Amino acid sequence: VPFERRGGVAVTAVQVVLADTVTALDARHRGQVLVTGSHGGLIAAALAAQGGVRAAIFNDAGGGLDDAGFAGLAWLERLGWAAATVAHTSARIADARDALDSGVISHANALAASCGVRPGMPCAAAAAALVFASPARGAPPPHAEARVLLRAADDAVPAIRGLDSIGMVRPDDAGCLLVIGSHGGLHGGRPESALPVAAAGAVFHDAGRGKDGASVSRLPVLAARGMPAATVDYRSARIGDARSLWATGRLSVVNAVAAVRGWRVGDAVPDALTRRTGRGAPPSRPSSGGGSA
Repeated sequence: VPFERRGGVAVTAVQVVLADTVTALDARHRGQVLVTGSHGGLIAAALAAQGGVRAAIFNDAGGGLDDAGFAGLAWLERLGWAAATVAHTSARIADARDALDSGVISHANALAASCGVRPGMPCAAAAAALVFASPARGAPPPHAEARVLLRAADDAVPAIRGLDSIGMVRPDDAGCLLVIGSHGGLHGGRPESALPVAAAGAVFHDAGRGKDGASVSRLPVLAARGMPAATVDYRSARIGDARSLWATGRLSVVNAVAAVRGWRVGDAVPDALTRRTGRGAPPSRPSSGGGSA
């Protein structure tokens, strides 16, 4: 809905819009105030800026290692974007409607603060304030999402590929083990968003687990597809950074299929993914679904 400018002058062009993930922005979001279920890390911030939003509110993913869950706020501030996060305990990650309805602001950059956004403010009030944010000038610099081969395939273990975002998953990732910097939450609770390929297994970030444990909700869905999956503890690796998950991540939650494969809570990611009891039957082919930051 449109908001009114202070002094009674109507603002009809700027609205608050929702997106469960910043990997799915389109023309409807351009120039508007975005409330998203994505984390507030660097990749999500870059995707929001590239999507041309006027301002954005993310989920802080618990902050985590190096405060990566809201590191995008300072990056956006330098480029002229007002941005804030809601506390991961106040709203389900990957659920923009819940963020708007229930989220409580945890962090705001200086440009958002200049619009009156403060920690402790309800998300809906913060979003309404951000319609008065000045639009950034110019296009954001490119922010290359990383895809990296973490370990080549051998006779016992498939190739292990690192992706900073689930939005980078490609059809040829089927059959590989994937280390994905994204949170482990279903978008808006939709099972079809769990993973768009039949990977040999996947590791995500637990984003502090947060409200209703939403950030690990992919795991049982993937177990039902026969796929081992796990998350790393948010304090052990930076969200949005596959290399960080591989280098320092420690498993926090494993699904039933992963447990059978020998993955254990507390494992280092390389140890878990190479401790396989055999390739086994391939997981079932998924239905189509989008990605998340």
